[in-house]
Amino acid sequence: MASQKKQTQLRLEPGVLAAGKDAAAARGLDFNRYIERLIAEDTSGVRASGMASAQRLLDEHGTFLDALERDLDTQHSPAPSRGAAA
Repeated sequence: MASQKKQTQLRLEPGVLAAGKDAAAARGLDFNRYIERLIAEDTSGVRASGMASAQRLLDEHGTFLDALERDLDTQHSPAPSRGAAA
C-alpha cells in the first residue's frame, strides 16, 4: 500500500534550515516529522493553548518568579574580591 502522504518543497534560509534540523534532532525527530508536528500544533490550536497558559502563569506569578530569580542570582554570585595585599 502506497503512503498517503504528499511531498512538497520548502525554500528556507540556510540558518533557518540548520536551526530546524537542530531542533528536530534535540526532540529525537527527523526534520520531516518535526515540520509536520509544527504545522499540526499550529493549526489545531494546541500551540495557542500552550502559549495562553504560559502567559497566564507569567501574569499571575511573574513578580514571584522575578524575585526568586534575583534571590538565586544573589546566592550564586561570586563573593566580592578584596583589595590586593600590600
